[in-house]
This record gives sequence, C-alpha cells and structure tokens, in this order.
Amino acid sequence: MKPQLIDVNFSGTKTIQIKKIDQFYLEAPFHFHHLCELVWVEQSFGKRIVGDHVGNFEDGDLVLMAPNLPHIWQNDEAFFLKERGFRVKATVIYFPADFLLNLTDEQDVLNTTQCLIKRASCGLAFFGETRQKISEILSNISDAEGFKKIIYFLQVIDILAGSKEFEHLASVSFKNLFDEKDTGRINKVYKFLMQNFQRDISLEEISDICHMTPNSFCRFFKNRTQKSLTKFLNELRIGHACKLLQNEDYSMVDVCYECGYNNTANFNKFFKAITKETPSEYRRKLVNR
Repeated sequence: MKPQLIDVNFSGTKTIQIKKIDQFYLEAPFHFHHLCELVWVEQSFGKRIVGDHVGNFEDGDLVLMAPNLPHIWQNDEAFFLKERGFRVKATVIYFPADFLLNLTDEQDVLNTTQCLIKRASCGLAFFGETRQKISEILSNISDAEGFKKIIYFLQVIDILAGSKEFEHLASVSFKNLFDEKDTGRINKVYKFLMQNFQRDISLEEISDICHMTPNSFCRFFKNRTQKSLTKFLNELRIGHACKLLQNEDYSMVDVCYECGYNNTANFNKFFKAITKETPSEYRRKLVNR
C-alpha cells in the first residue's frame, strides 16, 4: 500500500513542519500519509472523519493522529458562501514518529512517547485544560524560530503524553485498507455525503459517483470503511443533530428534519442507537452542564 502524501514535502526523521492555515474554507481531500499530524483548529466548524469516526469539529478542536490514519475535515456549507464572512484559521504540525524516538535514550521518555503514538493510531481528540494549554503554545509556535520552535513542540508533546483528557476517535478495530485509487473515490463520496446528508440520497445516485453498480458500490464502501453506507449516513446525520441540539431555538422536530429524517420516529430510533440517549435526554444533559 502506497500512502497518498498530501502537502507534506519532507521525509527526514529530524524535522517538524508547521503549516498555518488562514483561508475561506478547508480544501484538503480525504487522505493519509506517513507522518504524525497534530491539528489545532483555532477558528472553524464542520464535519470530521478520522478512520471510521464520523463527527463534528468546532473552534478549539485539537486532534493528534499517528501515521497512515485516513482523515478529512470538511467545513459546513456556510463557509462556501464567502459573503457570510467565515474563515478557517488552524495550525497543523507534521512530524515523523522517529523524530521523538531519536531525541533521547532515556527509557521512561521513550516508553511515554511510544505509548502516545500508539494511542494516536486511532486518533486522539483532546479537551479540557490540556486543550487550553496546547492552544496557548500553538498560538505562538508558527512565529518561533530555531531552538525555540523545537522547545515549544516538545512542550506540546510532553503535555499530550501526560494528559488523560482525551477520547479515541476511530475504533481500535479499524484498519486502513485504502490505496491511492480508493482515496480518490472515497473522497468524492465523503464530500458528497457531507454536503447532501440533509436530503434523501438514493443508492443509485451515490454509486454513480464511483461509476459502480449499486451492489458493487455497497461492497466497496463496506470493505474500505468497515461500515455500511446506511450506518455512515446515520452517524453523519446524528452528529449534526447533536450540534443543533445545543441551540435551544431548534425544536426536536426542527432538528429531525434539518438532519435529513422524514419522521421523528426514525430520528429518535437512530439517535438512541448511536448516542445511547434520546434527543431529549441529550439536550437536558447539555443544559445541566
């Protein structure tokens, strides 16, 4: 399997690369590569796919991923209407896993670092005080030079390695079965679904994107993503519902139809199956925080 390398232009084991993003919307396709990647979203929101994880991201999102973990961040539709004035501001750090392992022979440090990279093979989303501390460092790192940049980076890794404020994104059982040809196909499918999940989508319509028959597409999608198209679409819709439920101006019926469901019975059934709570219970929990 040859990883698809996206906008990462080095292969050394003693280098980190920092990319500062300030643009109207995110453009990177669904991809994976041979480097670790730390993503801090200073300002933006939308949908995020990491391995077999489907969810939302918003201001402050902080995710660490190990090599060869497929991922894509896709902005919500509002970002594609430039007159709305939304912008994406983010910092991305690429680094080889060997960069950290080559710094020292101290076994405690090596064990801690290896443990962090192993956990990040599923993708780690950090929160709480950890995210706050890292955000403060990353807000300065892109302007740093020389040793100061390396010192900032090592501070970040030290905080992440010692933190318990994280959640795994992809499931432990997820395996990257994509090749370069697959990523192109799935990128088109994922982008289409993230832009159109709020309406009815026929199997014929989505399979045409890959120039496949419906049966061939279903086999292809389930083999590569390790879940059915129906399950993926429901996770996308329910993830969006969780976001809308934070806004009390939306009634339960509003949320149901905004997410692409035609009736509240189906909405309630899939919401509870995915979140283990009813929409009402989920909203009450948010209010009581």
